[in-house]
Amino acid sequence: MSDVSLASPRRVRQTLNVGEVVKEIGPDFESSRIIYWSDLLASAFVGWAAFAISSRAAFGSLVHVIATVVAIFAVLRAALFIHELSHLKRGQIPGFELVWNLIVGIPFMIPSLMYVGSHMDHHKRMGFGTNDDPEYAQIARWSRLRIATFVFTVALLPLVLPVRWGILGPLSRLYPPLRRVVVGRLSTLVINAHYVRPMPKGEQLKRWNAQEAGAAVFVWAAFGAVMAGWIPIEWIGQWCIVVGGVLCVNQVRTLVAHGYENEGEPMDAEAQLLDSINLRGWPVLTTLIAPVGLRYHALHHYLPFIPYHMLGLVHRRLLAELPQNAPYRATLRDGVGTLRGLWRNAASPPRETFSAGRVARGL
Repeated sequence: MSDVSLASPRRVRQTLNVGEVVKEIGPDFESSRIIYWSDLLASAFVGWAAFAISSRAAFGSLVHVIATVVAIFAVLRAALFIHELSHLKRGQIPGFELVWNLIVGIPFMIPSLMYVGSHMDHHKRMGFGTNDDPEYAQIARWSRLRIATFVFTVALLPLVLPVRWGILGPLSRLYPPLRRVVVGRLSTLVINAHYVRPMPKGEQLKRWNAQEAGAAVFVWAAFGAVMAGWIPIEWIGQWCIVVGGVLCVNQVRTLVAHGYENEGEPMDAEAQLLDSINLRGWPVLTTLIAPVGLRYHALHHYLPFIPYHMLGLVHRRLLAELPQNAPYRATLRDGVGTLRGLWRNAASPPRETFSAGRVARGL
């Protein structure tokens, strides 16, 4: 994997054309199989080990609490490789998606089909911030109650996901109208309630079939194991706690990924950049909350082809090269401050909306 020359940030500064950026520096950014595999396997191992310890510990004890927290953040890191899966080219890291689904996706009821495919709609130039974007909503204009509901109701999803994969999925194969609802509304990780997932086709359909079958088998195998007494019911309760915790933390991260002020109009590359956030602050905390490169969310949106393990280097080079008045610096936000501002403004009258025409120069 070659190093990134200082010429690359200068090139980014001189152009807003992502295609030109790809031609200029694209060959420098190669996904490291060693990093991907070691990071995923280590995160999953720590997550499952902490889950096992927490499941055996007395509920509410110090060991239980510490192990649960460790499990939540380790599983969160392993789970968020689903984001990288959506950007990796098919076969770029052979077997990676399969292994991810076997050790993370299916056991935690979030197979990769819930993100791979739909996430690229979030990156479409003319779709970002519109009703065709599954991961964008006008959160900046929500009430405090709606924001709190957005964060905490996902803790109930562990009770719903087994129903989706173990019951509704198989039944929808027998009843086409239900199938359209299950695929369109119950198969995608979204924050935009208006988004409807299209029916999978071709190669994508084969992947859906395999993952849905695997998830259904897992649900019924787990149910059978509990009924037979092979798995203590307490483990199921702890599974719900860990999965619910992972989803809640991820919702908080989502709140500081974008400005969420666009009202549905198309946004050009620079407008998308300015609506996205790079988290600054204590590296350990930002890495825990937004792992696998997601703390550099603005940079990722501008140059989505860069693998997660290279984002930090590119980000530092950009800050070293760009002038003080460069718009890129406006993407730097403190996560706690952003949440505080979002919460404070939620009680204020509606503000001027973000405009895609608000263009800054000097990137």
